[in-house]
Amino acid sequence: MDLLRINTAGSVDDGKSTLIGRFLNDSNALTIEQVELIERKTREKGMDDLDFSVLTDGLIAEREQGITIDVAHIYFSSESRKFIIADSPGHVEYTRNMVTGASNSEVSIILIDARKGLLEQTHRHYFISTLLRLQTVVFCINKMDLVGYSEDVFLKIAADINKMTGGFAYKPDIHVLPISSLKGDNVVFASDNTPWYKGESMSGILHNIKPNAQDTDAFRLDVQQVLHVQNAEFTDYRAYAGRIISGSVKLGDKLTVLPSGTASEVVEIRRFTNTLASATAGDSIQLRLKDDVDVSRGMMLVQQPDDSLLSKDIKATLVWMDEKPSVPGGRYTIQASTRTAACKLQGIDAIIPPENPTAVYEAASLKLNDIAKVQLKTAAPLFLDRFEDNRGNGAFILVDTQTNNTVAVGFVE
Repeated sequence: MDLLRINTAGSVDDGKSTLIGRFLNDSNALTIEQVELIERKTREKGMDDLDFSVLTDGLIAEREQGITIDVAHIYFSSESRKFIIADSPGHVEYTRNMVTGASNSEVSIILIDARKGLLEQTHRHYFISTLLRLQTVVFCINKMDLVGYSEDVFLKIAADINKMTGGFAYKPDIHVLPISSLKGDNVVFASDNTPWYKGESMSGILHNIKPNAQDTDAFRLDVQQVLHVQNAEFTDYRAYAGRIISGSVKLGDKLTVLPSGTASEVVEIRRFTNTLASATAGDSIQLRLKDDVDVSRGMMLVQQPDDSLLSKDIKATLVWMDEKPSVPGGRYTIQASTRTAACKLQGIDAIIPPENPTAVYEAASLKLNDIAKVQLKTAAPLFLDRFEDNRGNGAFILVDTQTNNTVAVGFVE
């Protein structure tokens, strides 16, 4: 059964939590206890319609403010697909949370209040969706019940969306549909209130999306552990354990160790006690090579060595996630999976305002939620691909060496 990772985003009180609750309810994915909780909270609030937001607005501070602050993850399955939904906060101050929620997603659902149209956060969330190279973006124009299910309102907002998305080089698959998460219109079932809308419901769109196929990308295995075993069953056994970031590998393939450049042939692929003929992206495996080569944690195995993987100069788009601003020439630890190195923030080329990406400006430092084009210098190569070429091996984080805080996430250009 295919797994689809979804991120929901929107401005404050656009109805994201209610939409997720409605989606689960109408998909018959709620437990009896969850249904009872919804009904009880609805009675306590004196509401006429069921309050589905209680399913995801789990933190006390969120409930007091009536908003979602942290990223809530919801896991459920339908008859034909498994879903992981990340419900991201709506406030502009929590853009870093939206990046976190969308980082592992394939689809972004961006909610728009039909009464308000496109807001700054809409532009910001779409920009982040393109930055993260999400394959599909679904714009749900919510609260259509509050504008009388007006087709004119829908078409006006759809035209604004088309204008906004037209200014980006990266083009995900885009869907625009009218919904009411409170009433359930076009969430799982087609609505009689929008006879002018001929498209699929949100559920129909999500069930028809094909997941990313990372096994077609270049092979990358991040070495996490070198296994030495000496017992009755295994004599002088030496294997390299790790998770395949992208691509696939099979017996007989010739692999190159980075950074040494030493090459050898795959003679065994093992997962637990099972031996395999091949393995693909996402598999955690042990590889045994024909030759006794020098490999340790933090190295990488590839099929096609590329000089760019050994570069210590990185141009990237950086999202600053720390409340403490960056400092010119600041020194940090850069990390991608098990690979770490000291690095220096060489320069900030431009700050990109997501609500208007063409209006870039210069700055000497980065502050919370800033998105910028930067140059980094690393003490050792991190074996990174360009993010748009290999989403699984093109991202990294920066860590403050004094506080150990994750201060930024970056995407290699």
